[in-house]
Amino acid sequence: MSETAVKPKEVTPQARAASKASDALDARLAALSLPTGGFTAAARRDALARLRDMGLPGPRDEYWRYTDPRPFNAVSPKTLEFDAEAADSPLFTDLDRLTLVFVDGVFDAASSDDLALDGITIETLANADANAEHWAADLYGSLEAAGQSPVRRPFAALNTVAARDGVLIHVTGKPGKPVHIIHRRADEAADVHWHHVIRVETGAELTLLETGMTGARANGVVEADLARGAKLHLISSKRADHQAVGLSHIFARVDAEAQFKSFALSVNGTVMRNEGIIDIVGDDAVAHIAAAALGDGHVGAFHHDDTVFVTHRAERCESRQVFKKVLKNGATGVFQGKILVKPGAQKTDGYQISQALLLDEASQFLAKPELEIYADDVKCSHGSTTGAIDETALFYLRSRGVPYERAIVFLVLSFLADALEEIEDEVLREQINDRLEAWLTLRAKQ
Repeated sequence: MSETAVKPKEVTPQARAASKASDALDARLAALSLPTGGFTAAARRDALARLRDMGLPGPRDEYWRYTDPRPFNAVSPKTLEFDAEAADSPLFTDLDRLTLVFVDGVFDAASSDDLALDGITIETLANADANAEHWAADLYGSLEAAGQSPVRRPFAALNTVAARDGVLIHVTGKPGKPVHIIHRRADEAADVHWHHVIRVETGAELTLLETGMTGARANGVVEADLARGAKLHLISSKRADHQAVGLSHIFARVDAEAQFKSFALSVNGTVMRNEGIIDIVGDDAVAHIAAAALGDGHVGAFHHDDTVFVTHRAERCESRQVFKKVLKNGATGVFQGKILVKPGAQKTDGYQISQALLLDEASQFLAKPELEIYADDVKCSHGSTTGAIDETALFYLRSRGVPYERAIVFLVLSFLADALEEIEDEVLREQINDRLEAWLTLRAKQ
């Protein structure tokens, strides 16, 4: 009696792809020194489970269609050479502020100010994690988890799993000065994860500044919870090495009558992506998110991506998205922005504008504005434009004796003005404008 040979089970292409993706994620995680224990342990386990379910994004992922995720999927970043002295940012140094310094994503107490300040409590994630009763125990990872629907954001989940440090800020009053987080670098191959958690209580207010340079690759998350009538102003000016890659995520929950306003200035970097996920949950709330990006491909590739998702869940709320990009020498800019108005969110006022100024024919701007509305009494609009320098305006300035390079700087600053107007504080706005003007003047002849 002959034996029947058992035919090996055929492995489908889908199964092979899933196995390969799982192996890639395992390798990515194995390269990191993951934290254990502490009040964040449950959130980290939950984020890890979600991350394994999502997997790392691929080129067919809808929200990564314009940006190659491979630099963020790689097991480790490329080693960068840098000038340690040049890594410091002089921005805001003449302001009265409380400074917190992070070196490669780790708090540097010796270089920071005393953390005591009226109306606010500041602690570091690394130091506070052992306190099981900490106020941030219920918040760490919660806004990030909620922000995974309807769009999956695997690198935010990775951050919740891997971040070892950051700041925990509890605002109960109106501090007399802003808090300034300064990033510095020490390791040329640093793969940095930092995670900030901010809770602004009823009627309280905070201005948080963030500047400097993070590692060869950076992945940051801010979770901000605003109670009724709270105000939070986030202003960042992030410079990157020309070969660096970086991700940042802002998850904000905005309750009734609260105001959330964010502005980001981005300069340099090979691949940079900023995500803003804003959830407006209370009536009469306001949420503004704005950014300016300057990209010059003269010294290497430049690709900058802003991806924003604003959800309106309450009545009489206002949101604004204002994004401007200036691109030259083959630089690429991306904007993906969505306004989602849920049923019952009547009297919503949602505004979105994305614009790019291309200073040569080799640069490009890719935009995907979206509106999704399930309420019938709303005022929502979006627009996206791409163009070159206005030759008529340029001729006018030249005819008045303004040198060509200087005229270009004036016209670019005028183009960026709408984004800068989202910064309420005039002093901060002027300093950002000065930084922009210096960058533009330096590169006007390149």
